[in-house]
Amino acid sequence: MKRLLAVSAAALLAVTAGLALATAAGAAECPAGEFCVWQDANFGGQRANWSGDDGWWESWISDTDSSWANHGISGPGIKDHVQVYESAWQGGSMTICLAPGQEVGYDGAANDRGDSHIWSTGC
Repeated sequence: MKRLLAVSAAALLAVTAGLALATAAGAAECPAGEFCVWQDANFGGQRANWSGDDGWWESWISDTDSSWANHGISGPGIKDHVQVYESAWQGGSMTICLAPGQEVGYDGAANDRGDSHIWSTGC
């Protein structure tokens, strides 16, 4: 009986540890090689994602961006940072810039201001 309890406890520990790791690693569900934007904070609501530049975001995501993730490909000479701008065609001020692998669940200064973005080699 004690052996059965020990095996059950070990199995439960392994499962819960795996779930904790999966949650931490996958906080933002964004495809590999893409830049993603969500309408709500903490990666909630509707998501838009791109693998390239976009000079004019669709109306449903324009000025409603609240969280961001850069899952782009990184390497020497590759444009792997993402710069978000407050106006179409990269006009106006940059609202936020994400390094490769960076995920931002909320940023008050950038919230609801994005209209376009470009991939760049830095911020």
